[in-house]
Amino acid sequence: MADYYKVLGVSRNATKEEIGKAYREKARKYHPDLHPDDKNASKKFQEVQQAFDVLNDDKKRKLYDQYGENFEHMGAGGPGGGGFYGDPRAGRGGGPGGSDGAQWQNFDFSQIFGEGFDPSMFGDMFGGGGFRGASSAGTSSRRRRAPAKGADIESSLTIPFTKSILGGEEEFRIQEASGVMRTIKAKIPAGIEDGKKLRLRGQGENSPTGGAAGDLVITIHVQPHTSFTRQGNDLLMRLPVTIAEATLGAKVSIPTPKGTGVLNIPAGTSSGKKLRVKGCGVPGKTGNGDLLVEILINVPKTVDDKTAEVLRKLDASYSKDLRSGINW
Repeated sequence: MADYYKVLGVSRNATKEEIGKAYREKARKYHPDLHPDDKNASKKFQEVQQAFDVLNDDKKRKLYDQYGENFEHMGAGGPGGGGFYGDPRAGRGGGPGGSDGAQWQNFDFSQIFGEGFDPSMFGDMFGGGGFRGASSAGTSSRRRRAPAKGADIESSLTIPFTKSILGGEEEFRIQEASGVMRTIKAKIPAGIEDGKKLRLRGQGENSPTGGAAGDLVITIHVQPHTSFTRQGNDLLMRLPVTIAEATLGAKVSIPTPKGTGVLNIPAGTSSGKKLRVKGCGVPGKTGNGDLLVEILINVPKTVDDKTAEVLRKLDASYSKDLRSGINW
């Protein structure tokens, strides 16, 4: 029997995620449909499937790590003539201290296997025949092993800034371990942040043992916006205004996630001032955030003599030197 860890090319302390990733890479590499001229591809693919079936199952992996290649046959050749010590199917003499195995009911198997021993593993190894546990005499523990779940597929998706705020639907393609491309439609929840993950149940790899399909895990990336940035559940927009609008006050149209709105700019508003528009930010469970509008006074590069004279008169309206408090 091949070393399953070497078959998948992972270390013995590899995580389930690492095992799943290695399985997808190997399955894609040796899938017979992708390599029809390679006579060894089918054999390699079967080895990869078998290795994944064992290492992706916590109980199988535990037994494999403890007993190696004999983990599925450890019941053969035990005391009592053809059964594991304490195997209820071993017949007469199959258990300690009795001719019919009755007295193994209260035997403490942790003395042999350690404190972490799980009696239910015997039911798995002997085909669900049952094991009367050390703590409850006469109670049969019958357990059938559920088929292993298919591996998860990890993917990423870049969405527009506006869709991250308002939500919607995105269609994109993913590649399975076999190399097959598949089209997926994902619902994007309103207000999702950059770097968050979506899990689509049952959209991952099919199970090699007939179990449930794995999941599709999507990492969301949000494109930058030319006019808006996000600050928690608030949105920030930088709005250029004229000197006259800032000095005399004005009402200007602005875009918001709820549509076009009207912003009231008070007279005497300085550049850098932030005006708050309630409820026009990011949708949230407890309500929407706000839209913060930062005022940027846009100064013309050239003016005529008449305008220059008006600006000089405007300077005279300041009651004090604006830079008087600046020092080293």
